[in-house]
Formats: sequence, C-alpha cells, structure tokens
Amino acid sequence: MNRHERLTALLDMVGEREKVDVEVSAGELGVSPATIRRDLDHLAGRNLVVRTRGGAVASNVAYDLPLRHKAARNAPEQQRISAAASRMVDPGMVIGLNGGTASTEVGRALATRPDMGEPSGGPLLTVVTNALNIAHELAVRPNIKIVVTGGVARQQSFDLSGPLSHLFLDQISLDLVFLGVDAFDPVHGAQAHHEGDASTNRLMAARARQVVVLADSGKLGGHAFAKICGTADVDVLVTDGRADPERVHAFEEEGVRVVKA
Repeated sequence: MNRHERLTALLDMVGEREKVDVEVSAGELGVSPATIRRDLDHLAGRNLVVRTRGGAVASNVAYDLPLRHKAARNAPEQQRISAAASRMVDPGMVIGLNGGTASTEVGRALATRPDMGEPSGGPLLTVVTNALNIAHELAVRPNIKIVVTGGVARQQSFDLSGPLSHLFLDQISLDLVFLGVDAFDPVHGAQAHHEGDASTNRLMAARARQVVVLADSGKLGGHAFAKICGTADVDVLVTDGRADPERVHAFEEEGVRVVKA
C-alpha cells in the first residue's frame, strides 16, 4: 500500500468511525505507528481531520470531509429516505438538489427509476443543482437535463455557492426542491454548518413551490451554525423510522407533513 492509498484508507476509517487510533490503524494497515502519526499530521494540515492524543477524529464540522468519506454513515436510512423522496417527483418536473449525501442519494434514486429511462423526445426531468458531484453523476443520463447553478466551489466539498450562484437562482423557478440539512428543529428550522451553503439553500427554497427537507432521525432537534429557512417554509420532512414520535408531532403541529421511510 503506497502513501496515497494509506491516506485514503485513513480518511475512510475516519468517515466510518468518526475517530481512529494510531496503534489500531497501524495494525490494520500493516505499517508502523510512526508512519500513521505522520499521515494523520498530514491530513490534519489539510483540515481533513483533527489530531487527538493517540489518534484523530473527524473535524468539528464533519461536512468538510469529502462526501465519499461520509457515504457509509447511516447508509440504509439514507437509501430509504432517498427512495421515498424520489417517489414525490413526477416526469416533467423541474427540481432542485442541494449538496450533501442525502441529496446525492435522491439523484441516484431518480436516475435509476424505470420511468425515467423510457425513450422520449426530450428530457423527462430537469435537475438544478449546486453540487458538482450530482451534476457529474446525472449528466450522462439522456432523459435528465442538468442545470448547474454556477458559483465558487469550496475546497473540501463539491458544493458551489456565492454571488454567482445567487444571480442564477434569482432567475428560475422550481417545482420541488430537496434540501439535505445538517439539523432540523421544530422551533429553529432547517440549518447548515456552513453559512455559504445556508445562503444558497435558502434561495433554492425560496424559488421552489414545494420544499422537502431530507434528514435522518439523528439530525432532528439538532442545531447548526447557519439558518436555511424556518419550519413554516418547509412542506415535507422525509426521515427514517427511528424518528422520535413527540418530535414528529411537533413538526406536524408546525404544518410540516412527515414521511417516515
């Protein structure tokens, strides 16, 4: 295993476990603890992990890990949520997908829907996204028209944000937007860790006739740095079956339809 492969393996471990131990990692990867320490120092210097005594943990804002290193988290729940969300989409719609694992899974679910693969004279669906990875995955689907917002890409994610994306979003309308969020609370609304993401997501929500929040049960009732929109601005919440009934009721009291996948 060369150094690049080892660094990738360490990031995968952090993404799956949220923390790694030097001695354990050295044994798993078949190298010395000193080598693992140097590798973790290198990753910490790139803000991909935070060094701790004896190991490393995911950075305080885990969204800064590349999405592929977070894909294993809550994978079954994410897939059920994405499948339920994709069923809300009808052919001919214009939908929005923001960045993140939940929205990425919705894009994949839509791409594999049988009715979206039927021969047609034009696109069966238009997807507007600020996520480069989603655009990359869906661009090869002949029946899906991909529109990218533009903007500035953040170094540690695939998301585009900033004034250029806002100029574009001001000019369009969406039938439906799916928002992957970092936290969703009945009182404080939908939130994101990064203020740039929150600003772009807020505008996407404002341009949509229907707003659907994608959040597994672990994100419900939580808090993050920047507000995307209020609970009253959300039409549907798609979550997993482990969501607390009292919290679900609180969202319903605010007028949000809750779908448990």
